Amino acid sequence: MCTGEEGGESTRRILVTGAAGFIGSHSVGALLERGYDVVGFDNLKTGSLKNIAKFSGSKSFKFVKGDLLNHKEIEAALSGANAIVHLAANPDVKAGTEDTKLDYEQNIHATYNLLEAMKLSGAKKIVFASTSTVYGDARVLPTPENYGPLMPISLYGASKLACEALVSGYSHSFGFEGVAIRLANVVGPVGGHGIIRDFLTKLASNQKTLEVLGDGTQSKSYLHIDDCVSALVLCLERSLGSFEVFNVGSEDRITVLEIAEIVLEELELHDVKIVTTKDALGGRGWVGDVKNMLLDVKKIRDQGWKPSMGSAEAVRQTVRRLLRDGSPEIKGAPR
Repeated sequence: MCTGEEGGESTRRILVTGAAGFIGSHSVGALLERGYDVVGFDNLKTGSLKNIAKFSGSKSFKFVKGDLLNHKEIEAALSGANAIVHLAANPDVKAGTEDTKLDYEQNIHATYNLLEAMKLSGAKKIVFASTSTVYGDARVLPTPENYGPLMPISLYGASKLACEALVSGYSHSFGFEGVAIRLANVVGPVGGHGIIRDFLTKLASNQKTLEVLGDGTQSKSYLHIDDCVSALVLCLERSLGSFEVFNVGSEDRITVLEIAEIVLEELELHDVKIVTTKDALGGRGWVGDVKNMLLDVKKIRDQGWKPSMGSAEAVRQTVRRLLRDGSPEIKGAPR
């Protein structure tokens, strides 16, 4: 059984919030493989039981349908857990502009309830999935963890930054170990939304024209889900003190137009006209879209982690896997 590197208490029973989601389901699998007992907690509003169906026969896994906005449900799920991997959140940055309560309730309020429950449960460690969007339009690239001031340009980024502050405050006030990992754009199989699925869906209905939101020059780091989960597990198992923040991303970036070209190459589609929305929103894809992002990952590399692939390879591997697993049927796609 894994313990903290410096001889910390065994974290045998782990609660994973958002367990039926993209990152959550991959995290559950990785933790089970490492010998942990895992309780998966999810309200299934955006997650799916299909993502965790393969774990249903494991004696080391228990799924609890519940909502972090319900105190009793989260307190019951936390019973006996030593640590928490907190992944539950509103996963859609754009949705926050349509329903401004969404990020507050699903991110800030939910995290507050979880931390309050930790006080009663005896759990002593929480690993929180934050986001690169807390930096906003950073003027320094690659952006280090000590960059400031932090000025998110979306409600999603603002809510995640507020959650980081709550985790830090509770960790210092009540003796928890807290870790926030600021993630680049995570890609891989099972992901229910994002640029790759958006392109595949559009091409499923129209193989002559592909619309790109923004001017296509948006340039960001993309992180494969396997690398994301390995960083998360490292932070869970390592004793790091009261509160730490780590950037987690690939060490390069790729443009939206380059992603479009990779998708077309993998589908073996030719003569597709790529149309951008040009200067709408200053070239951004949507309100709150950070146009350029690259994280400095030296801090977590010093802990022994490094990404196994760059942005382009992460995107290409994701496209291949989605096609192999039966994503939208597209004429000319590899079989």
